[in-house]
Amino acid sequence: MRPASYDWNFPLRRPHTGILLGNGTLGIMVWGEGNALQISMGRADLWDHRGGMPWTEKMSYARIRDCLERQDDAGLRNLFERTAHAPGEPERPSVIPVGRLNIQLPTGANLKTGTLDLEDGSVRLKVRHGRQIHTVDLHLDMQRATFMVRFPARWKGVVVQPIPAWNSLGQYLSSVSFPKPETFDGSVKGWFQAMPADPGSGVGYQQSGRMLCVAVPRAESCDSFVRQAGSILASMQKAARGPLQKANLAWWKSYWKTVPGIDIPNQRLSFLYWYGMYKFASFTNPRAVPASLQGPWIEDYQMPPWSSDYHFNINVQMCYQPAYHGNRLENLRPLFDMVLSWEPVLRHNAKLFLGIDDGIMLPHAVDDRCTCMGGFWTGSIDHGCTAWVACMMYRYYRYTMDRTFLRKAYPFMKGAMRVYEAMMERQEDRLVLPVTVSPEYRGANLDAWGQNASFQLACCHALIESLIASAGVLSESEPSAWRAIQRDLPRACVGGEGRDRMITLWEGTWLDESHRHHSHLSGITPFDVLPLDDPEWKPIIERSLAHWIFRGPGYWSGWCIPWASMIHSHVGNAEAAELYLDIFDRIYTNEGYGTLHDAATPGFTLMGIGSVGKHLNRPEIMQMDGGMGSVAAIQEMLLHTRRGVTHLFAGAPARWRHVAFSGMRTEGAFLISAARNHREVTNVRIQSLAGGIIKLANPTNGTIRMTRTVKGRKETAIIQGSVLEIAMSKTETVVLNPA
Repeated sequence: MRPASYDWNFPLRRPHTGILLGNGTLGIMVWGEGNALQISMGRADLWDHRGGMPWTEKMSYARIRDCLERQDDAGLRNLFERTAHAPGEPERPSVIPVGRLNIQLPTGANLKTGTLDLEDGSVRLKVRHGRQIHTVDLHLDMQRATFMVRFPARWKGVVVQPIPAWNSLGQYLSSVSFPKPETFDGSVKGWFQAMPADPGSGVGYQQSGRMLCVAVPRAESCDSFVRQAGSILASMQKAARGPLQKANLAWWKSYWKTVPGIDIPNQRLSFLYWYGMYKFASFTNPRAVPASLQGPWIEDYQMPPWSSDYHFNINVQMCYQPAYHGNRLENLRPLFDMVLSWEPVLRHNAKLFLGIDDGIMLPHAVDDRCTCMGGFWTGSIDHGCTAWVACMMYRYYRYTMDRTFLRKAYPFMKGAMRVYEAMMERQEDRLVLPVTVSPEYRGANLDAWGQNASFQLACCHALIESLIASAGVLSESEPSAWRAIQRDLPRACVGGEGRDRMITLWEGTWLDESHRHHSHLSGITPFDVLPLDDPEWKPIIERSLAHWIFRGPGYWSGWCIPWASMIHSHVGNAEAAELYLDIFDRIYTNEGYGTLHDAATPGFTLMGIGSVGKHLNRPEIMQMDGGMGSVAAIQEMLLHTRRGVTHLFAGAPARWRHVAFSGMRTEGAFLISAARNHREVTNVRIQSLAGGIIKLANPTNGTIRMTRTVKGRKETAIIQGSVLEIAMSKTETVVLNPA
């Protein structure tokens, strides 16, 4: 099912149109035109940690609420006034660009195509020189911050020009106390960029015969960097290409062996999936640093938008979403390990915010040390950021059945719930959250809040369900408040009367504009707390969807398109689920398949672009979330869970004559393979990795013949019902077909 390779056509004139290679920490972008081959390099961990905003005592829930209720805009902004920074320091932390190598190929050479080999993660460039076509190969080490370039044997006159990011950003960097980079031109060539308060980095390279070897380590000083780079490069030159290629082939073979296969008739979506899963591996390598907005692919001509930080109000979550159905749960662990290492800071935040000792509170935008990026007050009090990460941890447990991990995550989950509990109040027979926000709706305006935001209610209910289930698994006592919250806190904020009832942003506020965060519908997905087929909820949900569709995508960003697709898959609008992903590929990717925050072409949205062919005055913004969200959306077209029941092909259009997938993971640590031919689902194969009961929506709506092997003998049983509940032992496989 998986293609062997994908091709790019030159010229590729910007870094984010380039072919991507990465190992989670180091990323390179291969681009250029004519005889100028450009290789831009970035490190996901190259943080300047200065700046930012600590949580302070004045940023308490009581003070924020008081300012909001009194409509005291000046007082509110004073609470979140930025900490004064010394001259020469940045306002906030940021990942720092590295730079690029401008490789001048022989005069008359012309870059034609680039081929990404999915088997070993290598890139082969075809270059016309005279009447001949030559090849240039690139291999990036999946274990170290190194790569090599191999030129044709007869080529002479290849010139490598080092271009530090300073060449484009020197004025800004010097204003925040960066020294000019040091260059060196001995046996190791390149540059070292020292940093004011963190270890520096740079590029060291050696050119010998056909080989160009490049290292991008970190060091405290230029001398140390040159020694370190020299040692690395010497080992690379000695080993040459063979061992690296062999090691990479083994790494990628191990990875692809676990990745679910898909066979769908839409080539655009097929590319989004397979190239997306390649990027997911290169982006979330479990031996590397946690994935941020851009991961290791940092352009060298500007500071990365939003510092390439960790945005926890959807972006980080979407970047990691393919891990679950994609059977790559280990890729989540660096993220969880980082967040759990922040626990002292998160508990301190909750203490200052609410005066409680047992809470956990995560701001929406932070660096890798959990330093808050700035004074965006709605983001700072958006507790859905914390709850969502807690729900991700529980979902990890559900997909692995790893009780050891659940035991480790449980205190974090409880701490997140304690913050919600401390903010709740009782009003007659119901519980309410008096001061809530819906992510980025109305920005940081004084009216950007209200009681019972649907997003927060969905987060809270998903978390409380996860906690109650976790307490049972771990034999922990269950606080009595949890059941009361389940019973008395609304699952969504519903406004209107009679036939006009629909889900609102918060009390008294309907969706009154096109908006990129579909947060009021998060109870459908990702939080899955609304019973879609319930007679009371069904008309409310349908009217809410109608109003959302009516408001339209006029101000949607790239990453919200796959979220819209997932919503449509969950409610059975399969054609719309496919359409939105087609739109994502056509409107929100550039000519080199780079996934964008803003639209690349006009006519669909005004996000970052005018109505007729004119971009707004800001450079191209590449983010990984939309691409990873598209992978997850394609997975959910083929398989997803709703209220504990796994559904097959719910988002696959009926006009698809043949569609199939293999080895996709679902709740309970089950791997599922299935095919649908001419609308008939056949050969549903379920493998249990941990033992347990799987609940599967009957894919035929009729009678099913189930085949299983018991003590070496095949046994067949006839089962039926709208939901099939099948008890399985560990490693057992059952096969379902129409009877």
